[in-house]
Amino acid sequence: MTSGHAGEDFESYLARIRAFTADVLKPNEPRLEAEGRIPPEIVDEIRRIGLFGISLPPAYDGLGFSMVQQVRLTIEFTQASNVYRSRFSTTIGLCSQAILDHGTEEQKRKYLPRMARGDCTGAFALTEPEAGSDAGSARATAVRHGGDYVLNGTKRYITNAPDADVFVVMARTDQSKPGAGGMSAFLVDGGTLGIRIGEIPRMLGQTGSTSTEVYFEDCRVPASCLLGGVEGKGLHAALRGINHARTHVAATCVGQAIRLIEETTARALERHQFGKPIGAFQAVRAKLAESKAEMLAARALTLDVAQRFDSGQIPAPDISAAKWFASEMVSRVADRCVQVHGGMGFMENNAVTRLYRDTRLFRLFEGTSEIQLDTIARDMLGGLRSVG
Repeated sequence: MTSGHAGEDFESYLARIRAFTADVLKPNEPRLEAEGRIPPEIVDEIRRIGLFGISLPPAYDGLGFSMVQQVRLTIEFTQASNVYRSRFSTTIGLCSQAILDHGTEEQKRKYLPRMARGDCTGAFALTEPEAGSDAGSARATAVRHGGDYVLNGTKRYITNAPDADVFVVMARTDQSKPGAGGMSAFLVDGGTLGIRIGEIPRMLGQTGSTSTEVYFEDCRVPASCLLGGVEGKGLHAALRGINHARTHVAATCVGQAIRLIEETTARALERHQFGKPIGAFQAVRAKLAESKAEMLAARALTLDVAQRFDSGQIPAPDISAAKWFASEMVSRVADRCVQVHGGMGFMENNAVTRLYRDTRLFRLFEGTSEIQLDTIARDMLGGLRSVG
């Protein structure tokens, strides 16, 4: 794919990503935060090192890594700010995987090699103002007019929308079918007439990431944009990308926890009170030990579901378990680490404060913690849905 990758084994590539994280991503975190964006030259370096291609096969110019390998890579590069990951996460997961498994060969050839090279940023347009966890209630429409479809609707929290070269859009093609049955997926090029990008909102964390509203206003696309050429399969295709993304989010939580623990262990050795390092106090030691144990448990669970993902059958309920446990874990770890830092943990311009803000998102996106628990329980109960 990219120069320098030919013949390189995975462990060597992993070592390069580890060095890239330490030498490039971490040192540029203050600049990312100050400028409110990922510096363009850093995005170019992310392209050159191949991170846009880790989830795609060589047939489409990707690096062909297994899910276990993708998880191990993610744990490495997310020891830096996870905002870097946000720039390519929608491309390598939500968008490319839906196209890879459900697109026509023409659609795959058009988008996947460019995605693998980092020349095509994907944005996943499913969530709406009145359709979040209940994705089947989405109201955006795609009405057939001859050889075209006309899309109308509003999408919300669309990561990378300002940079998107293609949107994977979920829209209702059959008004007579409620829920998932009437939903279809479309590949809509970013420059298409009738797409309007909303203002970039201020967020609690994730400074430098962009999640805006996207408005489709009489947006006309050819029928060839229908993903897979089949109506009514939109949410099925979306779940392929979502389960891939949830696995990566679990790995991201592990990477962020490792960084939090690393920063806080150093603080526990450097900070002295009552004539000794605060790491000598049992209460501080317990917080560090609990954090390490929970991180290792999340890492083991995430690698386990990744191994089963690679076996051929996507273990969706267990992916939900990994995403739930890892995202709840990193929030607990972040809270403990702020506590160990004391007043310094409440000040800006240190990694733990920023990570505390950034990691709160993980319990909300790619399915809230409550949705993950419902998915797990529904599988345990044979599909029985909750009431009340």
